[in-house]
Amino acid sequence: MKEFRYDTRIQSEDEVKRMAYFKDLIFKFNHTLPSSPEYLDILHTIFKGKIGEKSMVNSPLSGTCFDEVKIGSKVVINSNCLMMARGGITIEDKVMIAANCQLISNNHDVYVRDVLTCKEVIIKEGAWIGAGATILPGVTIGKYAIVGAGSVVTKDVGDYEVVVGNPARVIKVLDKEKFYG
Repeated sequence: MKEFRYDTRIQSEDEVKRMAYFKDLIFKFNHTLPSSPEYLDILHTIFKGKIGEKSMVNSPLSGTCFDEVKIGSKVVINSNCLMMARGGITIEDKVMIAANCQLISNNHDVYVRDVLTCKEVIIKEGAWIGAGATILPGVTIGKYAIVGAGSVVTKDVGDYEVVVGNPARVIKVLDKEKFYG
């Protein structure tokens, strides 16, 4: 996975305005009635329309660079999700993300803390991320994989693998023949 660096000390005026716009938009989203048409309109604006049909993100939501997030169809993201998306986050179809999860695609350089090191997070089709799990930069979660509640994922998870712990480790591989639609 390709890493890139972003120096926060040299943000353009447009970048600063963009960040302020998204902060305001997230605040509005988090304070809008979820059953209202406005809620869905704001949701689609936050993700610049890169959210598939029948997908739902529950408030509150926090993070940054939501225009770097792509969400497939039939995705459910529960409340209190943190998306630090400078490095990009891709969530494929039929993914379930439980409450209080953190998807983190950027980190600070250990010596120059104003510089972000960025690597995309990818969550493949049908994966299930348990409550309170943290997915770190550059990690890919495989198809129909399960990340146990509270796990911290520091390296890729293969298709159909079940991982738990900190750092997360494989405890089981699911039978792909038992999955349906």
